Amino acid sequence: MSDKRLSEIFENAPSNWGRWGDDDECGAVNHLTEERVLRGIAAVEHGRTFSLGAPIGRPEGDPKTPSRPDAQHYMRRDRGHYEAGKVAGDDRQGADDVLFLPIHGTTHVDALGHAWYGDQLYNGFDPETTKGGLDRCSVEPIADRGVVGRGVLLDVARYRGVDHLERGEQIPLEELLACADEQGVEIETGDVPLIRTGWLERFYEGDQEPIVAYDEPGITYSEELAEWFHDTEIPAFATDTLASEQTYSEMGLRLPLHATLIRDQGVLFTEIALLDELAADCAEDGSYDFLYVCSPLKIVGGTGSPVNPLAIK
Repeated sequence: MSDKRLSEIFENAPSNWGRWGDDDECGAVNHLTEERVLRGIAAVEHGRTFSLGAPIGRPEGDPKTPSRPDAQHYMRRDRGHYEAGKVAGDDRQGADDVLFLPIHGTTHVDALGHAWYGDQLYNGFDPETTKGGLDRCSVEPIADRGVVGRGVLLDVARYRGVDHLERGEQIPLEELLACADEQGVEIETGDVPLIRTGWLERFYEGDQEPIVAYDEPGITYSEELAEWFHDTEIPAFATDTLASEQTYSEMGLRLPLHATLIRDQGVLFTEIALLDELAADCAEDGSYDFLYVCSPLKIVGGTGSPVNPLAIK
């Protein structure tokens, strides 16, 4: 583990603080201008729709980090309640249920107040504002806006010729760009990259131990990567892993991108996205861009939100 403080390591990291005003709480999602939304819409050719959200509450378990509890799903009212005389009914009956869910325990986005360092949130807000719920940089401003633009799948697993990456493998920036080049797609300014590792497919195929071990493959911090995110005006990105980055970077830090991309640039992380069906379709028709739509819930003071992103080709 590095003995340097994050504030020293990221002292010269690219930043979007003040770019959209001192009160901004949406960060890089501001890059999704009306023109870029229309560019995403223009990528739609066939009308095929792919849901990228993970199922919630499976009896076999759901993919999540080890520190988070399982989803709990209860029926508040169903046919059994009427049969037992617990609920009065006539010819018209109904079912109702309740879900208890860790916000970061399924496919979700991270609010900009989810991670910080140096006693400052994104845009310089005070972490005291996170006590008892996020008064600043919660998911609500992003939910009010929505996330709509041109998505680009970067199928790194297929590019490497493997079903899935292995534990702790790094995806360097040059490989992301080489993957895009081989797929014949250009990552344009303001695009939303979706990075496929095949990691969640292992989980759903029954190989859950690597997921539970939480030593994930993925991109990680480098000066070049941080500059590329900034210069390319990446508003958000998604992966089929639990945390959207290599768990332990070669610089000796755990999840360094959560620190600098969220806190410094205001990039929206989308984690635990299912990309297998989308990837299979992209490989079949050779088209790797699409309209990307992600709509967080308006959770007051929320550190993130469950989402069911859609890719529309």
